[in-house]
Amino acid sequence: MAPAPPTTRRRTAGRWALGALLLTAGTSHLTFGREEFLAQVPDWVPLDGDTVVLASGFVEIGLGGALLVLPRRRVAVGWLAAAFFVAIFPGNISQYVTQTDGFGLDTDRARAIRLLFQPLLVLWALWSTGAWRDRPRRDA
Repeated sequence: MAPAPPTTRRRTAGRWALGALLLTAGTSHLTFGREEFLAQVPDWVPLDGDTVVLASGFVEIGLGGALLVLPRRRVAVGWLAAAFFVAIFPGNISQYVTQTDGFGLDTDRARAIRLLFQPLLVLWALWSTGAWRDRPRRDA
């Protein structure tokens, strides 16, 4: 795998901010926010909810750390982060549909607004890492 092409300072700052956000979120999965994250695990997931929260926390820590310390692999990490945000989106939808409170999201309106932010996280991951811009193209 070839290293990623050069990037801009704005994208680098965005990647660092996303990395820090993921490290913080992942750490909270394992510590003080564990119960709140359980609200986002749908009942239909065939695993223990706490196991899902812990596993997703470790994934977030790994992705956050990779965004910070693996700049030459940022494109691949950007795709992985975007895929992770897509993968956890059903939990946010479930929280809205089942009207489950968590993280101060105690109204349908608040939970609906939260849904709008998930696509922004996907875009942030793709933009800040240059993943979409630097993706392999068939015509190249």
